[in-house]
Amino acid sequence: MGDEGNAQNPRRTTRASLSSTPNPSNSTGKLNLCNQQPLTIDDLAYGDESISFDDLISSLPGRRAQIIELLRILGPLDSPMFPVFVYGGASTGKTSSILQIFKHLKRPFVYCSCVTCYSPRILFESVLNQLLLHRRNESNRYLSVKRCEKPSDFVNLLQEALRNVVDSLKGNVVKSSSKKSMGRARGEMVYLVFDNLELVREWDKGSNILSFMFKLYDILKMPEVGLIFLSNASPDTYYLDTGYVEPVPVYFPDYTEDELRQILMKNQENPKLYSSFLEVVLRPFCRVTRRVDELSTAFSPLYQIYYEPLDDLGIVPSGDVKRELFSHLQPHIGPSLNDTFTVENRLSSEASAKTNKWKGIAKKMGVSESSDEIDFHMSACAKYLLICAFLASKNPATLDASLFDSTGGFSNGKRKRKSSEKSKEKKETAEQDLLLKGPGTFPLERLLAIFQCIVSVSECLPDDEAQGDGGLEGESWTNGLLSHVLLELSSLCNANFISKGGSCPLEGANRYRSMVSEAMALKVARSLKFPLSKYLYRGG
Repeated sequence: MGDEGNAQNPRRTTRASLSSTPNPSNSTGKLNLCNQQPLTIDDLAYGDESISFDDLISSLPGRRAQIIELLRILGPLDSPMFPVFVYGGASTGKTSSILQIFKHLKRPFVYCSCVTCYSPRILFESVLNQLLLHRRNESNRYLSVKRCEKPSDFVNLLQEALRNVVDSLKGNVVKSSSKKSMGRARGEMVYLVFDNLELVREWDKGSNILSFMFKLYDILKMPEVGLIFLSNASPDTYYLDTGYVEPVPVYFPDYTEDELRQILMKNQENPKLYSSFLEVVLRPFCRVTRRVDELSTAFSPLYQIYYEPLDDLGIVPSGDVKRELFSHLQPHIGPSLNDTFTVENRLSSEASAKTNKWKGIAKKMGVSESSDEIDFHMSACAKYLLICAFLASKNPATLDASLFDSTGGFSNGKRKRKSSEKSKEKKETAEQDLLLKGPGTFPLERLLAIFQCIVSVSECLPDDEAQGDGGLEGESWTNGLLSHVLLELSSLCNANFISKGGSCPLEGANRYRSMVSEAMALKVARSLKFPLSKYLYRGG
């Protein structure tokens, strides 16, 4: 909750700014006042006063089921809990729901976003600053209360800080029993909330930090501490090779059109006029995006154009007025969709012109255009994984050693015998049986072994493709970044290019199956200039 240079300063003011607009003229006075008043344990609670359950539900349209589920997991006051993993797409109300729930419960918590806390040191120090009630300012040269870079140091400092907070909360309970206060933090538990967890994967040694954060529950072993993780990515995308207590997942789906209407209608001066505006623009824009932040940004200038013909903004539009306003707005809807949501193509105009030129020549010569290009962007690593999965499903596992030898594929030095009619029939029968049988399943170890063999062959790795698609280069493909390869595999499974089946009763590991056709696999191979047919077993 701070800016990049100040991961902790001051968290409560930043949260309050979500619901109120600060006055620039009073900012200096407030800052000086804030610096003079030391933080207390009650500052770990969100907001001055708690909100009722009805206000909580009404403030977050379309999130009633998720709020009730989170309240059930958090349980009554001072109830131990397992870690919680809240996930869903961007702008689906995850952070707002957590903050409003804690405002309703008035329980103390620490919030850290991996957007502003963009390194392990900043993240660790932000947590410690908030727990130790330390505000970075000019008097302390904007330094953190403790310098912490290593996870091992963070654990020791965190345990000490949490014990102090829990002791203070116990004393707070005694005081509140004698004199009730609406702004006082409730209970003896403290919660650690980590937002935008998917960004940790991009850090240096991010997989180690993720593994450490997921194991905090086992490391701390403190029933007074609750852990909440928020992420735009699903739990399946976090592949970790160490055991930990699996967090309880809570999914936030995208908003429906009716839910978006309720959200956008909040705090409108003329609800009738804005409702007629949404009847025109909401449906076409929902086909492009359902993110509240993007829709509100796009609708702001369109709404100004919509009510331009009106002299009185407090009017309740009738049928004739709605038709007039619609005809005035209609020419602006299409350009607004393009301006707001069009993503620039990575190809340069020169390359596009060259492609169009060759298409025109082929059309004049009567040559049909071959659709060798894939219709979507895919990283080089994902393309190679897709090819490896296709080969693992098509080829028998017993032929892997001969197919992926040092020469790469079948040896072409052997003399080929002239095939007889009987051998041709046998080959056709084998191909038909293979086609009827369908793609086979394979374990993860076999897929990674084929992947390592393929990318290690230098002539199969075009430099321009690997660099242009943001793929891995050189030794990074085979020696490091296994987590990156597994993330790409998870993405392919989510996109249904690769199917993840149940575990084998003998091996005890999950098995995978390629779901792409041979034509699709050949398209991907051509984009990489990879000789796929050289590695395919045809049964002959």
